[in-house]
Amino acid sequence: MPSPFPGMDPYLEASHIWEDFHASLASEVRKQLAPRLRPRYVAVLTPRVTFDEVVIEERPYSAKPDVSVYRLRETAFAAETDVIPPPPITGRVAIEEEIRLYTVEIQEVASGRLVTSIEILSPVNKRPGHEAFDQHQRKRRDLARGYVHLLEIDLLRAGRRWPLLTPLPAAPYFVFLQRGCGARVEIWPLRLQESIPVVPVPLLEPDSDAPLDLSLAIRTLYDEAAYDLRLDYRQPPPKPDLSSEDAVWVDALLQPVKAQS
Repeated sequence: MPSPFPGMDPYLEASHIWEDFHASLASEVRKQLAPRLRPRYVAVLTPRVTFDEVVIEERPYSAKPDVSVYRLRETAFAAETDVIPPPPITGRVAIEEEIRLYTVEIQEVASGRLVTSIEILSPVNKRPGHEAFDQHQRKRRDLARGYVHLLEIDLLRAGRRWPLLTPLPAAPYFVFLQRGCGARVEIWPLRLQESIPVVPVPLLEPDSDAPLDLSLAIRTLYDEAAYDLRLDYRQPPPKPDLSSEDAVWVDALLQPVKAQS
């Protein structure tokens, strides 16, 4: 079944879907651009690893222990050595889970030079205090200093946006493009009600920008990954809450889908 949304589907932001979607979208972007870049450029998928803390919830153990066996073992153990009392308090710590982030790099074939970095943001990139947030801030600066174009795709409603000097309009999603070290940033606010416009991928002069159709990429992935079978449109989309206008529109859009489920 095709996606009911014309552009980005907010249900794809769900934590159990996002990592798969992020990796698949990066791969689809490379696949779409590759034939348009030949023979001077190649699109390279570059992974990097970060870690995020996960709190494991304890579940109460409902099974009753075998009292007689427990007493026998306790007695036998006590006969051999001193009994060590249990600790008065036990606690929990968050464990770290590995997260893979993917960048699509446009490189010049002859020199290996990095021309454009296409960054698809993940939640950790937008969470102040996380190492991936700090790394991404540094990467923005380093790319500009190296005269590398940056195309940043932000398909997440939560988290901190690019700290631009220009106020951003109200929109759930954005695409940003900084060409080299210039102070000018091209901005595409993305609304749920509209298809994502084709955005440019800058190359070296005198070559023209390569077009990137993100809506096509998302629709292609939606079918290939069978997201319609993994997303529950009967429930509200993941946090944060949609604006009142978007919530009304989404509810109306999904009525036929809910009626079929």
